Amino acid sequence: MWVLRPTTFVGYYTAASADSPSAEPWRLCLRTPPRILVVDDNPTNVKILQTRLASAGYDVVTAADGEQALVTARETTPDLILLDVMMPRLDGMEVCRRLRADPDFPFTPIVLVTALSETKDVIAGLEAGGDEYLTKPIDHGALLARVRSMLRIKELHDREQVLKATVVFCDLRGFTAFAELSEPEEVMAVLREYHAAAGALILEYEGTLERFTGDGMMVFFNDPVPMPDAPLRAVRMAVAIRDRVAELSRGWTARGFDLHHGIGIAQGYATLGAIGFEGRWDYGAIGTVTNMAARLCAEAASDEVLVSHRVAASVGDVAEFTEMRSLNLRGFHRPVAACAVVATKPALA
Repeated sequence: MWVLRPTTFVGYYTAASADSPSAEPWRLCLRTPPRILVVDDNPTNVKILQTRLASAGYDVVTAADGEQALVTARETTPDLILLDVMMPRLDGMEVCRRLRADPDFPFTPIVLVTALSETKDVIAGLEAGGDEYLTKPIDHGALLARVRSMLRIKELHDREQVLKATVVFCDLRGFTAFAELSEPEEVMAVLREYHAAAGALILEYEGTLERFTGDGMMVFFNDPVPMPDAPLRAVRMAVAIRDRVAELSRGWTARGFDLHHGIGIAQGYATLGAIGFEGRWDYGAIGTVTNMAARLCAEAASDEVLVSHRVAASVGDVAEFTEMRSLNLRGFHRPVAACAVVATKPALA
């Protein structure tokens, strides 16, 4: 039986003191038109972005450097921030860190605008708290596409239960051929062994099993039970499942079954809640992060745990990873940086 946690309306945050009659509410709803803060120390760049966004119907406010960006962000509470990375006094990375570290600042997507396009630079921006990035010179179509995408996330966050979830997708390799050539009783016996082994570890690491799909399963962390170490839990669980299924695989090989296992892990925003119809409700996660986890799983080699750069950055040196590589995943227009988990360090007692 599923136990569902209802979505709670949080209300308003107040930017000034509650005693001040001039206190302006920090809104949790998307404005009409949406307000976008453009931050760049180059006046020409600011003017170009301001003109393009205003012509698309957005309300635009601007800031000329990082320190002014912090003040303007708190005073105007934009729905989206376009933030230049390379600025004097206070660069975009530090602005990102300070806004994300402020518990009173409402959820606001941040798109980093940078001339730096190498994978390591993109990862650094995402680790600082950026949600997306645009490379200079900025393509007009790409600009508006990123803006629309981030504003959809903002709107969903304000209306629904949107969280940064860590999603694990895993399945058996060679299962289709095995199911075609084996007796139904043999197929069910393998699935029971696999589900029992993986299920025990999902419970141990407090993951939420979204669904079984025959030989595959999807597990997410950070909802309905909030957990600050969701990526680490997901990686530890995945490694434990990998090692346990490898043991099972040796037994299956002895019985003539050529079966192996692959796992993909991604982290990102997802809408979580009840999905279905009257009489049949499941608790599910919807978002690009679920697709990325599934695609990483499909890309993973036999007995490999493949994780996105966000997951690797969140886990840090608690795990050993292979070198980051760029993958062209089906359904994703841009390459995805990913690496494989070699091992995790033992948890402290």
